[in-house]
Amino acid sequence: MTKRTAALAASFAAVTAVMATAGPAHAAEYKVSDNCDVPWITCSYGDLWLFYNSKDIAIQDGYIKSAYARFYSNVSDHWGTSQYQGSSLTTYRYVFSGGGNGNGQYMKNNAASVWNCAPDDNYRVYYNSGYGGTSQYFAKNGPYGDCNLTNLISALKNNNASSHFA
Repeated sequence: MTKRTAALAASFAAVTAVMATAGPAHAAEYKVSDNCDVPWITCSYGDLWLFYNSKDIAIQDGYIKSAYARFYSNVSDHWGTSQYQGSSLTTYRYVFSGGGNGNGQYMKNNAASVWNCAPDDNYRVYYNSGYGGTSQYFAKNGPYGDCNLTNLISALKNNNASSHFA
């Protein structure tokens, strides 16, 4: 065995030993219907509800009848959010909850109406992730604390990908 071959064999053995002791990367995925349930998101304002159904089905006689997801800040992707914590990737997917139609469904590209209950914040819902494409404006709640419930326009119904303070 030549010196060069011996050196390569020793290097290979060292790399193999390190790889054998290194643990694999881990991934965890959770489903949430409120972005405040994501540990790295700080929620302090806002209150935007996206419903699976149109407004005439979503809320009837003052009762919520449709599944919904709630957001308290800007959401660049309604599919969810991910973050590495050390060597582990943690992902939170946004789903509709609360019972009724759409319960458990992923909320990206599945919303039909919006309820803005924020006392001070207007919102926009966008067609694309990252706040791009066609959007619709939703005014903050009224002077008597009434939330504004509005159907998404046809270009955004079941085509909602992000939401942002307006």
